[in-house]
Amino acid sequence: MAVASDALDSNPLLQDFAFPPFDVVEPKHVRPGIRELLRKLEIDLEKLERTVEPTWPRLVEPLEKIVDRLQVVWGIVNHLKSVKDSPDLRSAIEEVQPEKVKFQLRLGQSKPIFDAFKAIQNSSSWSTLSDARKRIVEAQIKEAVLNGVALEDEQRKKFNEIEQELEKLSQKFSENVLDATKKFEKLITDKKEIEGLPPTALGLAAQTAALKGHENASAENGPWMITLDAPSYIPVMQHAKNRSLREEVYRAYVMRASSGDLDNTPIIGQILKLRLEKAKILGYKNYAEISMAMKMATVECAAELLEKLRSASWDPAVQDMEDLKTFAGNAGAAEANQLTHWDITFWSERLRESKYDINEEELRPYFSLPKVMDGLFGLAKKLFDINIETADGLAPVWNNDVKFYSVKDSSNNPIAYFFFDPYSRPSEKRGGAWMDEVFARSCVLARDGAPVRLPIAHMVCNQTPPVGDKPSLMTFREVETVFHEFGHALQHMLTKQDEGLVAGIRGIEWDAVELPSQFMENWCYHRNTLMSIAKHYETGESLPEEVYQRLVAAKTFRAGSLSLRQIRFASVDLELHTKYVPNGPESIFDIDQRVGRMTQVIPVLPEDRFLCSFSHIFAGGYAAGYYSYKWAEVLSADAFSAFEDAGLDSDKAIRETGHRFRETILALGGGRSPLEVFVEFRGREPSPEPLLRHNGLLPVAASA
Repeated sequence: MAVASDALDSNPLLQDFAFPPFDVVEPKHVRPGIRELLRKLEIDLEKLERTVEPTWPRLVEPLEKIVDRLQVVWGIVNHLKSVKDSPDLRSAIEEVQPEKVKFQLRLGQSKPIFDAFKAIQNSSSWSTLSDARKRIVEAQIKEAVLNGVALEDEQRKKFNEIEQELEKLSQKFSENVLDATKKFEKLITDKKEIEGLPPTALGLAAQTAALKGHENASAENGPWMITLDAPSYIPVMQHAKNRSLREEVYRAYVMRASSGDLDNTPIIGQILKLRLEKAKILGYKNYAEISMAMKMATVECAAELLEKLRSASWDPAVQDMEDLKTFAGNAGAAEANQLTHWDITFWSERLRESKYDINEEELRPYFSLPKVMDGLFGLAKKLFDINIETADGLAPVWNNDVKFYSVKDSSNNPIAYFFFDPYSRPSEKRGGAWMDEVFARSCVLARDGAPVRLPIAHMVCNQTPPVGDKPSLMTFREVETVFHEFGHALQHMLTKQDEGLVAGIRGIEWDAVELPSQFMENWCYHRNTLMSIAKHYETGESLPEEVYQRLVAAKTFRAGSLSLRQIRFASVDLELHTKYVPNGPESIFDIDQRVGRMTQVIPVLPEDRFLCSFSHIFAGGYAAGYYSYKWAEVLSADAFSAFEDAGLDSDKAIRETGHRFRETILALGGGRSPLEVFVEFRGREPSPEPLLRHNGLLPVAASA
């Protein structure tokens, strides 16, 4: 026993840390660390239930401490699984996850806590509470009901079994996607086979081959290895002249995790069946209704918005396709009359190059990561009056490429920190880009005599790593992605909310949470902002003015087609969570095909299994919520239009409007309803008009 308690004393997960000990947490710490944490939290919870009173100090403060501790420590483990996956870490998490879910259910279904919140809501002092406190009480009551607090014995038992199983299935789903992505490797030795691939892609393919044991691989002479990781997959689809290579890689991509021992098909069936059962137990018709209970939209409003955008996008998307066929025909392509999925990206790139004289690859030298970050931080200073400084070495990191930054106010006091993990590491890091919280701002959890604990965020991307001695040279899309994730981080970091349960991104309705991230993307097209970033990494020269003009002109290129793509994902998500009948006449793939006919100009391939890697809705937080991207895009485009109205050429107008944005959308967190916050910033309710205008889809919308 003594040995065990010694080991616990030195377990990094159980220490009182100012910054998470990412550098020393190992898989061996997970089982004992999480179990001991849960044991301690169980004691804290029992004490809270014994002594609870319907007051802030006797209910919310002790509750926040329990919730936060679990979030922070589990957050460390979960984050490492996303960025530093290993078989040992997987099995450790798999083993303790049921115990963690069991505790969460026990906490979420606590009757004494629920009754105390109800008592606050029904008390005579309710009207004197701040907006933020009212929102916390209302959300806690709503969440408790969705967590099954009102269920009796048999039903509660069934509900809890479902929650445990869903958690396991989600983990397995995302592991299968990672493993299936990792499994595909195509080694190419004949340079003719990869004709058209730009130097950056050849460099990366040779670097990948070298890592896989072909030590003499070079960009010039190969061999080259193609994988399904985005920095490898996308250039093949955009640039490889070899049509059969594009077909092979495309098919592998849309059929990931759909066969053999990594097949997610049965897992999806099981997830949807259990989600529907859960909804029925709670008295809802379907899972989408549960999802919407904590969002701005209703199922009907979400479907209505998607249909409005779909009809505005359809004719332009049909025209996009016609343009491609004509262009490919004029270029003498044999496939011009039967262009299909693995041709579209390739010919779109050729058309973009011809129409706007823009070559994504030739732009890369102008977007080196260090310059992009400098420009982004300069914009943040102008808009929100903050200074961002590197603080490497202040906090432990999990990989040497990870950067650590501090955010300071105009008086040079730190107000937040963030980690930035920019590069793709296919062997251990999941794909995509995301922001997450490390610590939320909180008065209750302040330490060492400070008035408040400062917020800390994660920003994770998967962009092309530096090759040789060149910095990471980014595509314009990667630049937009960094701006996007930084927008999320800003809302987390610039919050002025002292109530930890609604600080930063906490407590914000999910369909409003993409507002600041999508808002920041607009600045990539703002002349002064872009010019401050776009400096050639070798010569330092600025991006030529005419190239900037062409980038702006190309912004709406294929906007109808790109809009439909998101609408397909959002619509199939809503259909699966409202109409799908487990073991019914229509399979999940039938539904995808049916939605595809309405949202894709070229029908989805019959063998397309994209759903098997749709992690957003089966292993992320977007189940019956993918529409949020479009919902929030309406909000973010309208928010940006406030800057257009004020005048994008005037630094004074930008500063004033930026200040208002900071004091409302970035400051208020989940402490006010998103609609109220939006109206306070914009002076009116949101309108979809700016989004359609920005995408060049307005005239069509009017006739539709």
